[in-house]
Amino acid sequence: MEIKKILVVDDEKNIRRLVEITLQRAGYTTDSASDGIECLEKVATSKPDLIVLDWMMPKMSGIKVLQNLKSNTDTASIPVIMLTAKAQDLDVLKGWQAGVDCFLVKPYNPMELLQFVKRIAEADDDFEEEVRFEI
Repeated sequence: MEIKKILVVDDEKNIRRLVEITLQRAGYTTDSASDGIECLEKVATSKPDLIVLDWMMPKMSGIKVLQNLKSNTDTASIPVIMLTAKAQDLDVLKGWQAGVDCFLVKPYNPMELLQFVKRIAEADDDFEEEVRFEI
């Protein structure tokens, strides 16, 4: 999977901007949203290749956004990296059950974010090769 456009969703402007700068410097195109409702609106108008999504936001939490995305056939295949300060076992389990692809605990290392993006792209490529091989 070639990841070109990444939607960054976080209610904290400074974190949102830091994530965007990290991704842009690595060659990705970014768009941003400041809450879950804005995220869903942007996904509907311009489907991103990947979403970096904060867990705790006003209006609609990241986990609710994730559940909404994964229950919709048009958006279920979009990979999601969840940014969270909530690293308790129950929260992580809730995220996995909702369909998150990766967790990144705040504060995080920007290089770690880039590695997750790369891993998601490569994992999807491996899956596509596997499917082609089986057919």
